[in-house]
Amino acid sequence: MKRQVDEIVDQLQGIPIVDQCYQKWWELQCQVNEFYSGKKQQRPPLSKQKEFRAIKNAVIRETENIRLGKITFEDEKMEERGEWVDNREVSYECLRLRARIEDSKLPLAQRDEAAEELERLAESGDVHAQYFLGLLYRDGGLLLPDIKQAAHWLELAAKQNLPAAQYALGKLYLSDDPEVHDGEDGIQWLERAAQNGNCDATYRPGKEYLTGKSAQKDAVKAAEYLRHAADQNRPWASYLLGKLYLTGNGVPKDGETAWNCFQMANVYGHPYAQYVLERQEQWRQPELLLTVSRLLYHMSNIFRDNAPTAPAQPRLHIDRKRMRELQELRIALGHQPDDHEEEQTQTLGGMAMKGW
Repeated sequence: MKRQVDEIVDQLQGIPIVDQCYQKWWELQCQVNEFYSGKKQQRPPLSKQKEFRAIKNAVIRETENIRLGKITFEDEKMEERGEWVDNREVSYECLRLRARIEDSKLPLAQRDEAAEELERLAESGDVHAQYFLGLLYRDGGLLLPDIKQAAHWLELAAKQNLPAAQYALGKLYLSDDPEVHDGEDGIQWLERAAQNGNCDATYRPGKEYLTGKSAQKDAVKAAEYLRHAADQNRPWASYLLGKLYLTGNGVPKDGETAWNCFQMANVYGHPYAQYVLERQEQWRQPELLLTVSRLLYHMSNIFRDNAPTAPAQPRLHIDRKRMRELQELRIALGHQPDDHEEEQTQTLGGMAMKGW
């Protein structure tokens, strides 16, 4: 099995973008190695590079996903806007208190006082104060995390029909926290947020119905939500929907529709859609193609996490004897011992030299 995994990793290295990333990493690594050892090294195959053992683990994990027919997601890099609010709709007092709470330069006592004022504003019924207070209790930081308090304040704001609060509350109920987990309520709040125009809330239920983790598994219903999110130009939804059409999971297998979904995902910036589009001749084995695209996703994270830091350039050092000789030379040129010229900084070969 080890030999097979190594062969797969070395075949992945044959993909131009993977080889380019590996070569760039190797060049940076050589700068570090040669700086300390002075020896040039030959680049080994990717499968033999110990820093990238995680790639082998990813190969094994994705192979198991194929065996189990498990749906996968590549949305960790997705920019999530579902919890954003339009500041133009927030009261001046609420914005002022939030700014003071988030200002780390203020004394802690003043920030605590602002949090107390925010709670009083929330108690008076200010929907955005309720929402921000719920996030404070959920995320911690200034306030100690309290998941029940978070759910309490978010639900008050959600019942006032604030889509961002409905979305945040739905996610909270779908979390793994046993104190608040409630799959049915979580889905319902996400659906309400989606009905009120929250675009991210249309994507999340699609995932939940695909996995069956917090709701009864329903690929057809999942596709409906993903289609709605894709119509709102969400590339992650378009890509996932393309995978469903390519494999026939929950929707009729349709290569043309899959192409359109991947094309839409690519237009709006999905990082792996182009790879799938460029390999349409491999669509007859979609599980294998999509697995390779997911391995590329893992490898991008692994390359990023293992990027070496180039060694710092040495600083120019002048010992005391040389400094005394320079001082004597300055005096010989007519300068007084305490005559300090304005310091200048010149850059030469990466070294900063002052006073020359």
